[in-house]
Order: sequence, then C-alpha cells, then structure tokens
Amino acid sequence: MSPDLVLLSARLLDPGTGGLLPHTALAAGGGRITHLGDDREVRALAGPATTVIDLKGAVVTVGFTDGHLHPVSGAERTMGVDLSGCHDLTAVRAALAERVAALTPGAWLRGWGLDPNAFGDAPVAAASLGPVLDGVPALIDLFDGHSVLASTRALELAGVDGPRRFEQAAEIVCDSEGRPTGLLLEDAACEIVEAVAPRPTGAEVRARTAEVLREMAAAGLTGGHAMDANGASLEILAALEADGALPLRFRVAPWCQPGADADAVAELIRMQGVGGGLWRVAGVKMFMDGTIDNGTAWLERPDCHGESTHAFWPDPDQYRWVVGELHRAGVPTATHAIGDAAVRHVLDSVERAQAARPGNGTPVRHRVEHIETVPDDTVPRFARLGVAASMQPTHCCEYTRADHTDNWSRRLGEERASRAFRCRDLWEAGATVVLGSDWPIAPFPPLGVMAGARHRRPGDLSLPPHGPDQALTPLQALRGITLNPARVAGDEHEAGRIAVGMRADLTVLADNPLEVADTDLAGLPVLLTVVDGRPTHRAAGL
Repeated sequence: MSPDLVLLSARLLDPGTGGLLPHTALAAGGGRITHLGDDREVRALAGPATTVIDLKGAVVTVGFTDGHLHPVSGAERTMGVDLSGCHDLTAVRAALAERVAALTPGAWLRGWGLDPNAFGDAPVAAASLGPVLDGVPALIDLFDGHSVLASTRALELAGVDGPRRFEQAAEIVCDSEGRPTGLLLEDAACEIVEAVAPRPTGAEVRARTAEVLREMAAAGLTGGHAMDANGASLEILAALEADGALPLRFRVAPWCQPGADADAVAELIRMQGVGGGLWRVAGVKMFMDGTIDNGTAWLERPDCHGESTHAFWPDPDQYRWVVGELHRAGVPTATHAIGDAAVRHVLDSVERAQAARPGNGTPVRHRVEHIETVPDDTVPRFARLGVAASMQPTHCCEYTRADHTDNWSRRLGEERASRAFRCRDLWEAGATVVLGSDWPIAPFPPLGVMAGARHRRPGDLSLPPHGPDQALTPLQALRGITLNPARVAGDEHEAGRIAVGMRADLTVLADNPLEVADTDLAGLPVLLTVVDGRPTHRAAGL
C-alpha cells in the first residue's frame, strides 16, 4: 500500500542524541512512520494519492508537545480584550476605554492577561483603573488565571457587597471598611460574578477553539497535555475530530477539586481512556495552592505581606487520600504546586502512595506543575520518586525580572526569588523536566518556550536574564518539548523519536534549532507541521 505522506530532501533531527539521522527522506502511512531512507528509494514508494513534499534541506524533528496548556477553556477566556501587552496603567486604561466605546449600553466587557506589575505601587483594585469602567459591568482575568478584577457594576449585579467564607482557599478582597475592591482570588470567589456574566454560545467557543488550534499548528505544535476538561471541552474536541478539524493530539486531565468524595474519585477513574483517535482522558489535574502573585501560594514561610500561608485544600490530608486512591487505581496525577510547602506536600503524598502500593513494573507517572520556588532538599526528591517536573520557563521570563523588582520577586524576597524556576537544577538532579506554556497564561509558540528555557530573558532581549544558571542547553530544551512529554505520558514506545513504527507527529523547521542562537530561536520559521501523518500546517512556497 502506498504511504499517505512522503518527505524528501530532509535533515532528520534525533532529539535523543541531538544528531542528524543518516536518512534524507521518510514515508508515513496509517499515522505512523513506515520508511526511512534516501530520496530515491522513498520517492519510489509514493502512489497517486500520496502527498509528496520536497523540504529542500529543512530540519524535521519529533513534533513539539506543550506539556501544560488549556486549549478549550483558554479559547473561551481569550475572547475578550487582550491586556497582556499592557505594561502600565495608562496602557490598560486606554485598551479598556477603546473597548468600552464600542459596547452597547449594558453590555459586559471581558478582558484577559492583566499583569499585576502594570499597577506599579497602586493596589490591584477596580478603583486603580479610574473612571473608565464607571457603570460598565466588567470582568477582567489577571494573567495568572487564579484571579479576576470585577468592576463596581459587575459586583452589584452579582450581589457582592462584602467578604464571604468559602470551602476552599478563595477570597473576595475587601478594604479596611469591608467594601469589595473588585479583586477576586481563586475559582470559588471568581465564579460568583462569572455566574451572572453572559457566556458565549457553544458554537462560538467551538469556532474560537478551532481558530486557536490552527494557530498552534502553525507555530509547530503537534500536541499538548490539556490540564482541564472544563465545560464542554471534551465535546468540542470530539466534534472537531469528527469534522476532521482537530490539528493537535491531546492528553486531557480533568480536575479534582477539594471536597471530592469517594464517588467523585471513582468517576474520575472511570473517565480514564475516554476519547477519540487524537484525544483521550489520561490522568487527573489537582491544585495544592494558588499563585505567588496574588498571595495564594502555599509557602513554608509567609511572603512579604504575610500571605501565601495556606494550602488550596483546607484539609491537605484529604488531598493525600485522593492521591492514594488514584495511585492505587493506576491513575497519574498532575498537581499545580507553586510554593515550596505545596511542592513538598505533593511529593510527600506521592511517596506515601508509592509505599502503600509498591510498583509492579508499570509505574504510575505522577507530576508536579509549575514548581516556581523550592529549597535544595526538595530538588533530588523528584528523580528519587519518579515524579516529573512540568515547568513553564516563559512565566519566569515574562512576569519576573532579573533585578527582582517585579511583584512575584518582591513578594518572595531576595532569598527565595533567587531560586526561581530551577529547571537546570531539577534536570541535573535526574528529574524528567517537561516544558510548556500554560496557555493562555503565557504565549503558546513552542519555539518561544524553548528560547525562554535557554536564555531566561523577557521579550525585550536587551534586558538581563533571570537566573541564567538555571538555563537549559539547546538539546535539553528540545527534549523538554519532544521526548520528555512522551515519557511522562507513558508513550515513549510510540512517540518521542523519529523511527519506523513511531507516530508520524513531526515539526519541520527552516534550520536546526540546536544551532540557532538562543535569542533568535523564537523567530525560526516553522515550515510544516504533521499530526498522525497528515499536514496540519504548510508554509507558503513549500
């Protein structure tokens, strides 16, 4: 049978060794690589229906996989005004005013990507935005995805006029007189106002998701580890695949929130393996804390405001029980843990679960997400316990500064801010480090993620790097977005290498990413993206 796809005149890059394979061509059929060889012999395999592409010396590597992103919920969230490029309040107010001018009376304004650093020394509060939102119901997501800023009118419509108590770590921030400032911390508080705000239709979310996924494919992504199944996420992925419009492969981890009982855990276990050809439920996403920027992380010592002292789970022992139940069922967990106390509790919980159910040759591959600050004694535990370190280097690049004048660093203080995002230390200690974006928290282009891991600089490359000793090498960064995502998913037998029988998920670049300068890597052209042997992006002229 003729292959579906033939790629000729290629340089085939092995992310395992960093070297080029001796072959110059490959063929794919049935979603797998079927042949490797020279141009003449592989071209001869092509039939009338085969797509044949001459790559003219371009570099083919294993398809890029984002280790942590939110494709469907992120698509919905980014339907409002984009504030991610606003670096001060003047810019924020101008962007909001432009959108307000286009609104019909009574319509809601939604925004996203608001950086608390834009407020400078002013409080993160609706009043700091001035009169631009007077009378306008508005709900603006801060960049961290764990807090929103609600206008006075939005609070009125939601009936929010003072503090409330929640079963999980969450807060309606109020001033000294008990009046809400507009800042809402964590889901339970945010959902009160979100419940009265209009939502896009299912068709609108599906269309926006399709648009985002096409952009991801054009950036070179062939897959992602989706860290939620919120709303209609699974239905939208299924519908897109049924229409032949799903250009990425997804591994989906639904959430488990505090208060989950035995029935809820049993349902999460039952969901495992549900999916289609390009997506499946695998694992469970949990939260051990919030974020440093809004004072809801779990730190071993309080931050400079006396905050970040509590776990997201009011009873951390209940989290430990859930991990034990999932581990016993062979279900891997991915836990959001940013602060040092949160990371330690996750590792302690995994260690206890492993002791209760020793390995039987098929390890349960747990992982920790984010790991923004940890002490020395925590670093070697990842490798010892077989827990992967899922990290987002662009969070360090885009939202912290080398001089520690940013909100994140000021809250932590010099000592803890100096051990930020320890990618290199964890790698050298033997941990499996997986790289991702956490989109929409940070931009999704994988070349930008790898570049951030290598140079640790913000978008302005003239600024100094934050923690250059924690930078990864070019080969480590490549493995972190190709080989290691396959390993933590348990897919190393069918993904992560260019070899006959492996998945035909491929990213084609204009040059060798291992030889491109760190500061030039983000701009390296993506010429072709292939998922399951099918081109999902093809540059003009190729």
